[in-house]
Amino acid sequence: MSDKLRAYFYLHFCVFIWGFTAILGKLISLQALPLVWWRVLLCSATLILILPKKQIFDLDRRMFLRLFGIGVLVGIHWLCFYGAIKIANASIAVASMATTSFFSALTEPLLMRQKMKWYELALGIVILPGMALVAGNIDWTMRLGFAVGIAGAFLAAVFTGLNKKVMGNNPPPPLVISFVELFAGLVVTTLVLPFALNNSPELAILPKDWDWLWLFVLAWVCTLLPYYLTLQAMRYISAFATNLTINLEPVYGVLLAALVFREHKDLSPGFYIGVLIILLAVFAHPLLKKIFDKNEPAGSPAS
Repeated sequence: MSDKLRAYFYLHFCVFIWGFTAILGKLISLQALPLVWWRVLLCSATLILILPKKQIFDLDRRMFLRLFGIGVLVGIHWLCFYGAIKIANASIAVASMATTSFFSALTEPLLMRQKMKWYELALGIVILPGMALVAGNIDWTMRLGFAVGIAGAFLAAVFTGLNKKVMGNNPPPPLVISFVELFAGLVVTTLVLPFALNNSPELAILPKDWDWLWLFVLAWVCTLLPYYLTLQAMRYISAFATNLTINLEPVYGVLLAALVFREHKDLSPGFYIGVLIILLAVFAHPLLKKIFDKNEPAGSPAS
């Protein structure tokens, strides 16, 4: 198996795992912000315990600040995503996040100082109606929630591109990168948490009963593992390909939720059409890249 094929396998495995986050979010009784805070807290605490301290202290100040800045963007992205759910609804949040591929087609060439690829821009546009069909009935009058979701999608495109740049230039170990970025996400959510408590004094912070188990599953299986594998994969595939593939997450989430919770809700024909559009866009990208990027050596890290 080539390095690039292995990278795609890692990425699809990660997206499948992320599909379980919707299920875990339903099982955990905490609201969005405390849930995210516990998620990054448990991840950061785990990494500080298992990582060799030398790897952390050997990180030069400039790289630490760079990774911390990326982590801040990750934290704000999560707040925007869950904020879009709170202001509008989950469908609006999912639909707005579909624009990540479009933004990635614009931002990655700027960050990597490359020529913009027309076929990536086209795929980024094609994915939008597919995601809208998957999301279901969307009330587009919820403009504020959609705008917050769009902001989160833009940040996702930026921090993925920045991570791609880090991974392409003698990067630190992936777990060290994960620790610094997740710790920065913890700092961001910790700063926001007091304001949320001030506005909603009844907001529950402490997990209850089975919440602890599901939080550890969310942190260890659905965050640390895919975060690590995604960073590994990005040595060989572009930020655009990463974000394009991640569009499969809500597809997995809907199907897994229907299976686990026995909801048996009728999925409209539009859902299946949307899934088909997303799958065609995701699997067309490697083929189009092979056709139009003939000068890129096979198996080399994606530039």
